Amino acid sequence: MAASIDEKLVRHVALLARIQVSDQEVAQFTKILGDILAYVDKLQELDTSLVEPMAHAADVHTVLAEDLPQPSLPSEQALANAPDRQDDLYRVPKVIGEM
Repeated sequence: MAASIDEKLVRHVALLARIQVSDQEVAQFTKILGDILAYVDKLQELDTSLVEPMAHAADVHTVLAEDLPQPSLPSEQALANAPDRQDDLYRVPKVIGEM
C-alpha cells in the first residue's frame, strides 16, 4: 500500500473540506495521517483469513419496543399546538407555485 501523505495532499484535502489550516497544522496533520497509513499497512500484514467478517467488534443487538397498535390521540389534543389549522387538519404555507 505505502501511500504517501505530503503537505500538498493535506492542503488539498483541507480545501475540499473547506477548512482553513495553518502551516503548523499542515505539518502536524501530515505526520498524523502518515502514521495512520503506516499503521494500516502494518495491519495488512496480519492473516485474517480465518476471521469472520463482522459489522461491529462487539455483539450488538437493536433493542426496539414491539410495534403494537394503540389508540390514536384525539384530534383536539393532536392539533392543540398547531400554529394554524382548518377543521381537523394542519394548515401549512404553500410551497409549490401555481400550476
